Amino acid sequence: MRLLIFGLTIFVLLYVSCTQNSFPKENNVFGQIRIIEDREYSIAELQSGYKDGTLTIESVVHFYLQRIERIDDNGPKLNAVIVTNPNALSRAKQLDKELGQGAYRGPMHGIPVLLKDNIDTHDMPTTAGSLALANSYPLSDAHIVKKLRGAGAIILGKANLSEWANFRGEKSSSGWSGVGGQTKNPYVLDRNPCGSSSGSAAAVAANLCVVAIGTETNGSIVCPSQANGVVGIKPTVGLVSRNGIIPISWNQDTAGPIARSIEDAAICLGVLTGLDPDDGKTILSDGHAYNNYIQLIRSKNLGRMRIGYFTGADGKDSDVDILSKVAVEDMKKLGAKIIEVDQIFLNDEIGFNAFQVMLHEYKDGLNKYFASLGSDSPIRNLEELIAFNKEDKIEMEFFNQEYLEMAAAMDGMESVDYLKHIEAANLGSRINGIDRVMDSLNLDAIIAPTGSPAWKTDHANGDTFTLGSSSPAAISGYPSITVPMGYVGELPVGISIFGRQWSEGTLLDIAYLFEKATKHRREPKYLEK
Repeated sequence: MRLLIFGLTIFVLLYVSCTQNSFPKENNVFGQIRIIEDREYSIAELQSGYKDGTLTIESVVHFYLQRIERIDDNGPKLNAVIVTNPNALSRAKQLDKELGQGAYRGPMHGIPVLLKDNIDTHDMPTTAGSLALANSYPLSDAHIVKKLRGAGAIILGKANLSEWANFRGEKSSSGWSGVGGQTKNPYVLDRNPCGSSSGSAAAVAANLCVVAIGTETNGSIVCPSQANGVVGIKPTVGLVSRNGIIPISWNQDTAGPIARSIEDAAICLGVLTGLDPDDGKTILSDGHAYNNYIQLIRSKNLGRMRIGYFTGADGKDSDVDILSKVAVEDMKKLGAKIIEVDQIFLNDEIGFNAFQVMLHEYKDGLNKYFASLGSDSPIRNLEELIAFNKEDKIEMEFFNQEYLEMAAAMDGMESVDYLKHIEAANLGSRINGIDRVMDSLNLDAIIAPTGSPAWKTDHANGDTFTLGSSSPAAISGYPSITVPMGYVGELPVGISIFGRQWSEGTLLDIAYLFEKATKHRREPKYLEK
């Protein structure tokens, strides 16, 4: 009898230990609807469930809100989500009612989405991660938020980010903000989630939403997507409105989708595109934008593709080199002709000019954004923000605000200095950069490793980048897509596919075929180290 009791005791202890240190699949019962707790639902799977009645939007939203509480707020405590939307469940009920009446808004109907917290929402604060804007409620939604809501998407909440989109000061730690703390990488918790859209990518990887929206100026969609083992699309600047998004650079800023598959990201991208009279850049997208990017994924192989492989990253990380060589061979198996590209897209002069442009545009953009908040804005200009940070212990605990201070010293965007730098940056990055290389070699796209495996988060010394390939497309304002290409140990690494202005369809075609052929992505394990 004692042996039986002892055995049962050991079994219970082992069971409790396992359930405390892992995330087993379980059924979450909501009424008569069963949600598989750890299942990574795709947009198509959710739509199928809504259609046949095995799922309701309310049950799905309830599931994700519970999962955010279990994994992000407790469990591993990822700090990927700053706030959840108090209206999410009531909105879900309304959208269920619409379905019951035969009103279907399209493939994003009832899809849970998280927004990076530099994207305006009228019903939640928009903070850029800064305590200076902790209680800042914009007067209206950003243009893309209106489009998402109109398409039936459920805004679950706001994702953590690198404060001020990682353009505040030197030695910053990606994923840290005064409001949200440090976002963790769900694959290995002491590793960094990379880039300013860190919370968006970590949330998608951890299945806290189906799709998230990030923003990029240089690497802030593609880097966190690759570090967290998911897909990220950085569109051509002008394809998606930036109206209602806290800015850095008029010439480089864009929003874009982050998802677990090319298909889901492509579906979301179609909702985001379109002309916006309040963002003059979107006028350029007329005739180049689509509301259905799935239709552009149509190749059965890459037999007609000439793809450049940029060798400039070779030799910087031996593990990444191995994965890159395998990815190149996979592209060849799909029929692509691979041409090695060793030409330099950018140089120090182009980088300097682009940086000066960003500083000028940052000052202009931030001051205009603060003015858009109206008379109740807690911060009225860049100088007030700098002064606030100097007085706040949390904001200045880990790193400085040199970029804010440098921007504050800049002249206006009509100054001779600005016009000189913008002309040089555009000439170098476009005409003498991607376009020149692709034209000379007759390329359809260029591939390169997105970056190195995630480094250990270090608040004393900041980020440690070994390599990155985001700058050519970022400074040019051209599109780039990252998709998983393998793992170094437990850490994911991505491959970037970039090309000419408005070439999203071609890039999606390549990325989709590569993703389906290789199936690299796997769920995170929330390892301690």
